Amino acid sequence: MPAAPRHPFHALRHRNFRLFFIGQFVSLVGTWMQVVAQGWLVLELSNSPFLVGLVTSLESLPILLLTLYGGVLADRVDKRRAISMLQTGMLIESLALTLLTATGHITVGWIMVLAPMLGVCSAFEVPIRQSFMMEMVGREDLINAIALNSSVFNLTRIVGPVVAGGLIATLGTTACFAANTVSFLAVIIAFGRMRPPFPGALERPHDLQPTFRDGVRYALGQAEPRALLGMAAALSIFGLGPVLAMLPVYARQVLGLGAGGYGGLMSAVGVGAALGAIAMASIGHRVDRRRLIVTAILLFALVLALSAAHHSYPLALAGLAVAGFGSVLAAISTNTLLQTEAPDHLRGRVMGFYSFVVLGLAPFGSLQAGWISEHLGVHVSFVVGGAVCALVALALAWQRHRSVGRLPVPAGPSAPSEPATPG
Repeated sequence: MPAAPRHPFHALRHRNFRLFFIGQFVSLVGTWMQVVAQGWLVLELSNSPFLVGLVTSLESLPILLLTLYGGVLADRVDKRRAISMLQTGMLIESLALTLLTATGHITVGWIMVLAPMLGVCSAFEVPIRQSFMMEMVGREDLINAIALNSSVFNLTRIVGPVVAGGLIATLGTTACFAANTVSFLAVIIAFGRMRPPFPGALERPHDLQPTFRDGVRYALGQAEPRALLGMAAALSIFGLGPVLAMLPVYARQVLGLGAGGYGGLMSAVGVGAALGAIAMASIGHRVDRRRLIVTAILLFALVLALSAAHHSYPLALAGLAVAGFGSVLAAISTNTLLQTEAPDHLRGRVMGFYSFVVLGLAPFGSLQAGWISEHLGVHVSFVVGGAVCALVALALAWQRHRSVGRLPVPAGPSAPSEPATPG
């Protein structure tokens, strides 16, 4: 029987998730402001695009190296307290950047020292925060909560840079760093005000000590989580991330646009992604998520191929909005399936693997897209990315067709399976 319709903000009925939702919005606006201001500041100090990319890489490296262990930690710690501590570490990094910039002591060297500190905190915070979603809202409202969280991310990706641009023009980069520092307080205060009950929290047996090997055995040893993680890895290396990285090149070389046109393309992606997140929040609990993943990725691949074949700015805006829409549908469905399918005592480690492939492998996507764009053209980069994503989606559909029933999960406490057809 189909699930009853529900409004797109259903998960906000949980007080703890409301606090999380508000804190995340404020904090992510500040984060995007710092991203824009930091790149601008490095360019001002060095006039080197290479150093701009290097700082980003230094921030991403700890995520690549430590996120898997962050997933193990997520299954061992009090998630609410751990997130608060890690957010405090991020606040300290942002405060140091603010003070150094305000006093005129900032250098590219200082930024290169601080960037990995932020990356280390993120490597542990992301899988813990992802797995904490289930505790805040429970299994029934998980997809709605993930979709709302994704809509906040994509909305702030539009708002943050716009605010940052105005502040940089009027008050300078220091104001952006200061605003980000203050924004972390929203998350810390929100987590401090959370109170039981946590409907998705289940006590782990005292004799069950989380190990990395158990996570590997489940995530890579079982066909379904392995397929979902493989699909997420393909999207990270060949999907929306590399497209965003190459948008400046696409705007200038293919469409003949300037900075304003490039900003419009970025906004189109954000709008499409936000609409996709809202759509998942509204109907995600009623659809077959495995089929939706395949359909969304094929749509994304088709749009990339069409984008490479024309030179129209209006068509590019529409196409990139659709690409953002499809990419978010696939990402939310994958995240939800991994969390609801995982045994409760392994969820943190599964989210560690998911964060690793989504965030840790992302720099390799920018690298391959940049190499192809430089040697063969950005349009070829789009076609290659779309083709790889389509092949992975078709492989996932083929595996699903061959599977009979649902795959069993390892014996463990409280690992109820989701119906084969969600809803």
